[in-house]
Amino acid sequence: MATVAGMSETERGRIGVVIVDDDALVRVGLVMMMGGAPDIRVLAEAEDGGAVLDLVRRHSPDVVLMDIRMPTVDGLTATEHLRALESPPEVLVLTTFDADEHVLRALRAGAAGFLLKDTPPAEIVESVRQVSRGMSVLSPAVTRRLIDRVGANGHGERADRARRRLAALNGRELEVAVAVGEGRSNADIASALFLSVPTVKTHVSNILTKLGLNNRVQVALLVHDAQLLDEGG
Repeated sequence: MATVAGMSETERGRIGVVIVDDDALVRVGLVMMMGGAPDIRVLAEAEDGGAVLDLVRRHSPDVVLMDIRMPTVDGLTATEHLRALESPPEVLVLTTFDADEHVLRALRAGAAGFLLKDTPPAEIVESVRQVSRGMSVLSPAVTRRLIDRVGANGHGERADRARRRLAALNGRELEVAVAVGEGRSNADIASALFLSVPTVKTHVSNILTKLGLNNRVQVALLVHDAQLLDEGG
């Protein structure tokens, strides 16, 4: 574990970031990427998920960049611990796609999304900005690929549970939730449902509140579990 020198507190107006990865070269690369952004400050870095809770309590970051595979406490377990905090930071999972049947666990725990480790630096930086504003960072195509990997195991029982939860929504909210599950942006949803973008944002906010979810990714997973998406989409 290491604290970046002179960066023990988030400067006013800057996005505070903690980086957790067991690969020192990856951490160095991420620190360099973040260091080039005037609105982002790396507060600390660690090589294992076991150090995350202490770092978050000490530095109160806005975003944690979290690797999945680490030797002592993996990123999935660390994400679950972080999201159980009273005021948790947003978690952005760092991964290689081959390992990502496991990333669903992180998304269900409340991670804001994931980044592939070969994502271009500018996109990683912009993803941190988006996550700090409460947005998820899964592209529609990758969202569907990930969600589709949940499919086979215990689907009937999970579908029943998901449908019971979605019954809390009114008709329009359910339409918006399904559109979120299809990976559509607010603008796309507004166009498809003949709504304004602010109205869509209000519906999404109501959906999250009614279902007790953290972000759009979890809405997408719930809609998929309920088997409300077209197989060919």
